[in-house]
Amino acid sequence: MAPSHALRCCKRALNWIPVLFINLVVGWSYYAYVVELCLTPNKLCLSSTVSYLVIFHIFFTMFIWSYWKTIWSKPAGPSTAFGLPRAEKELYEREERAEMQQEILKKVARNLPVYTRTAGGAIRYCDHCQVVKPDRCHHCSTCEMCVLKMDHHCPWVNNCVGFSNYKYFVLFLAYASLYCAVICATVIQYFLKFWTKKLPDTHAKFHILFLFFVAAMFFISILSLFSYHLWLVGKNRTTIEAFRAPVFTNGPDKNGFSLGFRRNGAEVFGDQAKYWIFPVFSSLGDGNSFVTRLVHIDPERANSVLQQNGKRLVLSIAYLFKTLTCQHTLSVN
Repeated sequence: MAPSHALRCCKRALNWIPVLFINLVVGWSYYAYVVELCLTPNKLCLSSTVSYLVIFHIFFTMFIWSYWKTIWSKPAGPSTAFGLPRAEKELYEREERAEMQQEILKKVARNLPVYTRTAGGAIRYCDHCQVVKPDRCHHCSTCEMCVLKMDHHCPWVNNCVGFSNYKYFVLFLAYASLYCAVICATVIQYFLKFWTKKLPDTHAKFHILFLFFVAAMFFISILSLFSYHLWLVGKNRTTIEAFRAPVFTNGPDKNGFSLGFRRNGAEVFGDQAKYWIFPVFSSLGDGNSFVTRLVHIDPERANSVLQQNGKRLVLSIAYLFKTLTCQHTLSVN
């Protein structure tokens, strides 16, 4: 037990190395830009220094804010409603036949908003967490828990990216790209002057030359990843679903959760535009259930929804007819 616990502690400590690396690079970039470029005499005029520092710190603040929110937002797990009741749990553990275990799970899942299945059509159940998996939920072996709307486990933030922090992650990519773009756009003229030796060699030369190369390299790599995740947001898919389409009762469908571009974006960023650019939680829903297209709802539930919509339509028509009749009577009188 002791060696195993020690290994787990070592593994957890090692998992922070990529995060430490990113923080060291960002810290050095801050020093190189603010101190070596902006505050070193004879580099910039006062107006350029002030404008550069203001723009830089705006994107730096948003970048760090979204990055740390991605890191420290605890992954959301399924609610207690998805756990097996005590009686069903005992039956499930005693039962050795897989088909009978599935019957127990189907009975429990009948009262849950669960529409996805395994590739074989079975109820998705996690033996580690002992819960019926909500739609889009997956077990992360690194975090050792089931994560709601799991996208992927990111080593650069040492955290699972899922329902609780996916918006923060997308904003982190956006502001990281802008941060690198600002550095490249403002440093390039001094990079070229140092490269062509129009400026004298100083200790700042290394920092400015290397800063441009690092910022350009990170900009290209992060921008491509950001573009991919914007595409995923527009399609209302996770990275896992992009590689393996979710399976519904009617079969797999990669667009099963797509509700149109506008609504898909609101699922992640929320329906209030004032919160979109800030790393504050504004995603819709609770992560335990998701709106899906009606064609993939179980037939019984689909009929129930259709009946409810039909009743509402009849009532609406009746109300409209009554209103028009009253208006016509008043006009005649």
